[in-house]
Amino acid sequence: MSTWDSRRGAQPGAAAAPADLATMFRSLSRSSPWKWQSLRFEYWDQPFDGAPDPAAPFVRAWLRRPGALRLESPDGKILYSTTGINDSRDNFYVSATRKSWLLPPHLVTPVYDDAGLVRRRPEAAYGEPGFGNGRFSAALDPVELAGNAPVPLEFPGSNALDILQVRFAEHEGRPVLEAEATTNPAYHPADPAAPLCLPGLSRLRLDLGTGVCVSSQSLEPETAEHGHWLRIVAVDEYMLDDLFLAESMNLTDVRRHITWDIPV
Repeated sequence: MSTWDSRRGAQPGAAAAPADLATMFRSLSRSSPWKWQSLRFEYWDQPFDGAPDPAAPFVRAWLRRPGALRLESPDGKILYSTTGINDSRDNFYVSATRKSWLLPPHLVTPVYDDAGLVRRRPEAAYGEPGFGNGRFSAALDPVELAGNAPVPLEFPGSNALDILQVRFAEHEGRPVLEAEATTNPAYHPADPAAPLCLPGLSRLRLDLGTGVCVSSQSLEPETAEHGHWLRIVAVDEYMLDDLFLAESMNLTDVRRHITWDIPV
């Protein structure tokens, strides 16, 4: 088995203890906001044991932080496209709460561990665009699996999840950290109606390069259909504003001569 350093990749020859991998899994689940700025992916709102069923419905997505999202059906039909991505707050903007003025996560610095993963997240304007249900957003930033910071180990059940097994694996050709875990009372999903984990045993995969939860599945027989599957296509591609608008923002170039047909 190899250890993993997020800055250098797999480090052969040094076996990682299960407790170290569990800590790494929790740190990785906090790290997504600092690991990428744009993501192109395909999303299924159901789990699979291997490759996705070709007949299963899915969406193609382009996401650029903060808040820009475009979704298409497999045949290229636009399902959703954000508008107002250039909204600003000038000196006329008034807010009753300080939360409105929090900075995006990539503009603040977290506390990193020795592997370059996030040990403690600072206060910031977290939140990913959503579609369908809250599991879509939670998969992109799966901090609900660990919370914003480590918890005191002397209090049993204070971690969001009890991680029973954890291993390195592969998902859609990318290295992941796969864990089997159960929820604790401390688990508070971003969307209680669509959590990444249900009560009982679940299997979770975190992409090592992005911190995105690329797969979740309940391993309990009565809830085996609960979960999702995500295929990462590209990371940190350059994405123009026009990609996220229903109509192009391109305006008429007034320097060009416009001809007028005048009837004689």
